[in-house]
Amino acid sequence: MLAKVHSGTVQGVNGLSVVVEVDLALGLPMFTTVGLPDGSVKESKERVKAAIKNSAYDFPPKRITVNLAPADVKKGGSGFDLPMAIGILAASELFPVDLLEHYAILGELSLDGSVRPVPGILPVTLNARDSGLKGVLVPEANKVEAAVVKGIDVIAVATLSEAVEFLAGRRDLHPMQLDLEDLLAGSSRYNVDFQEVKGQEHVKRAFEIAASGGHNVALKGPPGSGKTMLARRLPTILPQMSFEEALETTKIYSIVGKLSAEQPLISVRPFRAPHHTISDAGLIGGGQVPRPGEVSLAHNGVLFLDELPEFKKHVLEVLRQPLESGDVSIARALQTLQFPARFLLVVASNPCPCGYYSDKLRECTCSPQQIQRYTGRVSGPLLDRIDLHLEVGAVPFKEIHDERQGESSAAIKKRVDESRQRQHHRYSGRRRIHCNAQMGPAEIEAYCKLDAPSMRLLEKSVEKLGLSARGYHRILKIARTIADMDNKEDLELSHVAEAVQYRRHG
Repeated sequence: MLAKVHSGTVQGVNGLSVVVEVDLALGLPMFTTVGLPDGSVKESKERVKAAIKNSAYDFPPKRITVNLAPADVKKGGSGFDLPMAIGILAASELFPVDLLEHYAILGELSLDGSVRPVPGILPVTLNARDSGLKGVLVPEANKVEAAVVKGIDVIAVATLSEAVEFLAGRRDLHPMQLDLEDLLAGSSRYNVDFQEVKGQEHVKRAFEIAASGGHNVALKGPPGSGKTMLARRLPTILPQMSFEEALETTKIYSIVGKLSAEQPLISVRPFRAPHHTISDAGLIGGGQVPRPGEVSLAHNGVLFLDELPEFKKHVLEVLRQPLESGDVSIARALQTLQFPARFLLVVASNPCPCGYYSDKLRECTCSPQQIQRYTGRVSGPLLDRIDLHLEVGAVPFKEIHDERQGESSAAIKKRVDESRQRQHHRYSGRRRIHCNAQMGPAEIEAYCKLDAPSMRLLEKSVEKLGLSARGYHRILKIARTIADMDNKEDLELSHVAEAVQYRRHG
């Protein structure tokens, strides 16, 4: 007899429908899996066989063929264990197959028949809903993650026998309910705040500009000047994530298995700070079975690269594409996958190997050749893609000892939200533009018109600083953001002047 079970897998960051077809035929007992299964799927037969027997069901002594359709797509992971076992028992006529038409099933089986969690539940559940299925059967540990998706019944099962009893109509399992508003409100808090930062008012001002317009930032200064402390607080002044943004980011974390029952929805802006020993595959994504890298885990959030010159040069160069396009394409022989990677980049570096070049308090011990080699590890084209270049000096003792707290993240964020609202209204008819940093040449021409004094200042600045066309456009984008922060429709001389100073170190 033949049984068909709906299931799914992940392709890129999206779910893909997979039908697990199970055929039982007369012949020598054997278990064959076809449909481009990888090693973990081929091993499923041992787990499935033991789970069925240890759940007090009879394993059919027949020729079993399992086909994973569509057969031209590589299948990976252990999530096909449960649908395979259900398919074998349904093909053995243990229970009616009527309900199998309405549910997608996903889960890994232990040898004792218990159902273990699997990554990628969220995109598979979204795909099942969009495919018109009534519900999904998921492991108990994945139920909260799946319940984030509205419009589909989420049935949590702890064991194989529990799943069989439900599908046979002998047990009533209620769909998982989740209050998304409470979830968003309860998890959208940060444990750091800008009011903890002493001094560095010019850097705080630049970070407010960066958050308002979505601009990338480069920090340069001696050790202990607060570069990392400042960068970690940048997400606290970024606009609150929308539900659509939270869902996009959560899908990525679901795929890599970084979600938990306590945090089933990523509702705060991610902050990723990979170590400088990371590989290009770890940063951008890749592997034999392509997985998202740090740039995708930072999607809709902040990617912080500390000690920038210590990163391998070829690793940094792969950042160029996602900085421009907002996504990553990974090509393999059988398929090309795309992962979203729209993030705000913050990089930090010392001015020299010892860290104290141009420091007023400590003497630098590096030779000019050492400094040149150190700063030359980062290519000009990469630095040219960073909008705001800031010098972060050591904080004076008087400011460190000052008991007064600085301006809070909430107060800064309020101004950022107002600036973003103006940009949202301006770009409401343009799909891929959400903030000033994402403007193209057409938008720059339309919204960044200059008067005569501003044009003269910009012309002199471009000539003196030797800026590229990209640098010229980035000055205009920054000036547009500063004007939005001042609630001005037109760019003024003061806006352009402030924007120029942020490019002088680039």
